[in-house]
Amino acid sequence: MTDLAAGPAVERYLDLTARMLTRFGFEGRSLTVKLPRRSYEAYLYGLLQKATKDRDVRLVEAGEFGPEQQQRRREGRDWPADAETMVGLLRLENVRHCLEQVVADDVPGDFVETGAWRGGTCIYARAVLAAHGVTDRTVWVADSFEGLPPPDGRFDADAGDQHHVEPELAITREAVEDNFRRYDLLDEQVRFLEGWFSETLPDAPIEQVAVLRLDGDMYGSTMDALEALYDKVPVGGFVVVDDYGAVPGCAQAIHDFRDARGITDPLQEIDWAGVYWRRS
Repeated sequence: MTDLAAGPAVERYLDLTARMLTRFGFEGRSLTVKLPRRSYEAYLYGLLQKATKDRDVRLVEAGEFGPEQQQRRREGRDWPADAETMVGLLRLENVRHCLEQVVADDVPGDFVETGAWRGGTCIYARAVLAAHGVTDRTVWVADSFEGLPPPDGRFDADAGDQHHVEPELAITREAVEDNFRRYDLLDEQVRFLEGWFSETLPDAPIEQVAVLRLDGDMYGSTMDALEALYDKVPVGGFVVVDDYGAVPGCAQAIHDFRDARGITDPLQEIDWAGVYWRRS
């Protein structure tokens, strides 16, 4: 067993970092990415996207950051316009829980996230390791850095998926690296795997994965990550699924993989979207 650093300084640092990454608790007006809710809105949204695609323009909507909005942010139910992550506080707390548990229990391996968006969850993982003085584990940031792929015809569960047309999901590697620098957390313990999961993950130079966090949204992306990395998760390691309750294709991939492998470790709920299990 490894003793973890404790005390008010650690708690305050990790709490403040989580709030900053999610922009939780900011006073006054809150900006969130505006998403179309009706057919005519989707049409206009598409026209505006085309008109502004070569400019640094975002469509956002303003609202008061009151109790209702705070709860939505806590649960990762909105899309912050300028935050480094949209997963909310509860799923960040889960990242901390899993990392602290594997460190305390001496479970070997790194932290890997497949699908990083602006890098916020990986930044938080690096912050957790830094807060506890852990120097022998790496945070792997796996992403195409150009958004999600179009649906693969092999996977019926991804038919009609529209993630690949969302410009807000295409965040460059340079932008993610800048976000790490903003928190003074870009160092030799952070490594990037750039490209589609099916091409980068099978031969990735990762020996063991203590915490595998899946955030690829789609069936194909989720399955690619599991097939490439699950066997590197040792007993006592964690598998975290960000979009289980939000994207049906993701949930189906989890069930198909677990059924095929005979995995019976219980799925534990994080919030309305996220689940995780610990490998036994």
